[in-house]
Amino acid sequence: MGDPPRLYGLKALVLNGGGGIGEAVARTLTKHGAKVLAVDKPGNGAERHFASVKGIDGYSAGLTDAGKIPAIVEHAAEHLGGIDILVNEFPLHPDAPINAVDAEFDRLLKARADLTLTACRSALPHLKKSPAGRIINMGFLRSTFAVDGEEPFARAERDLAAMTRALAAECGDFGILANYVQPGAIMTPVSREVFRKHKKLRDYCIASSAASRVGEPVDVAKVVLFLASDDAMFISGTGIAVNGGWTAA
Repeated sequence: MGDPPRLYGLKALVLNGGGGIGEAVARTLTKHGAKVLAVDKPGNGAERHFASVKGIDGYSAGLTDAGKIPAIVEHAAEHLGGIDILVNEFPLHPDAPINAVDAEFDRLLKARADLTLTACRSALPHLKKSPAGRIINMGFLRSTFAVDGEEPFARAERDLAAMTRALAAECGDFGILANYVQPGAIMTPVSREVFRKHKKLRDYCIASSAASRVGEPVDVAKVVLFLASDDAMFISGTGIAVNGGWTAA
């Protein structure tokens, strides 16, 4: 008899899980034994999208208003019978690739922090009850930033890293691990549309990767699986870049 799946019996809430990286994460976690609630924004048909997928239930709810996040978390805990794994990703996409650290960029970082911290603190009572509590925060895609947007891209990761370290320290006494994943250029539906409009950015991302390609959502999902599993049980407060080896200066 083979070993049980790596996440057997665990319950995962995946925010922004109806497509792209979030969907790949949801499918990967359930493939390895987790029961998953994948939340997507209203109008995207999350319930219908996952209706035939064993182990994943879809749920539609607003994901850009921090005031609505606690109700989403409580629904997830009731629906799943608890929460062991929280994957934080939010549909915060600017109208055009970012190239500067300015007031609008600061507002974007603040919105991400508010949403992430609200989700974490709402889920904390449930994660405390888990024998394998995990918080996994997702960074902005490289396609969110212009060719000359290295400074805001680096700032966005530093901001996420600091927030995740603080969460790890806050939750460590309860056996909860908090880490983040920083994607590079990943071909999601959002990225595909950005690259269609900004071919120079697409070419730059390919040329700046040691792998000489953009990544796929499953490349990120496999790292989330690692962080969610017992293989990462002594890893907290840190991040993993999934970018094929970023070579740009």
